[in-house]
Amino acid sequence: MARVLIVEDNPQNLKLATVILEGAGHSVTPAADAFEAERAIAERVPELIVLDMALPVKDGYTFARELRARPATQRLPILAVSAFAMPGDAERARAAGCDDYLTKPIRRTVLLDHVRSILARTAPAEPFRPRAPSAAGRGGETDGPVAESSTSEGPA
Repeated sequence: MARVLIVEDNPQNLKLATVILEGAGHSVTPAADAFEAERAIAERVPELIVLDMALPVKDGYTFARELRARPATQRLPILAVSAFAMPGDAERARAAGCDDYLTKPIRRTVLLDHVRSILARTAPAEPFRPRAPSAAGRGGETDGPVAESSTSEGPA
């Protein structure tokens, strides 16, 4: 599963999100603010950031814009989480660089659906891996259906 950095200053919300994501098999790194998140990213870049937008000192909007401005983190998926549900909040989060927006209170199925959706959209393409040659042509079984050849002469 994915390496997820949760940036949340409320200990209860941080614990809830951690329990939900770890329960789904994700590896979680917690951070109480943007500065802790910076240190965590410097150690190991996560595959997804779950970012509270109302952080102390440096809010999530500012932090998301900073991440988007750096080449190393500009494509890092960000799920904005906010207790505010005012019209325009989701658009404001997306304008700051967030990929998706979720309102609190956090519900297990909703959080996991958003995480799955973001990870599916941002997952790198599978590298091309040629298949091993089949036994076809060597007198053995084939890997799949074989077209029958026509024995009639001319068009049918």
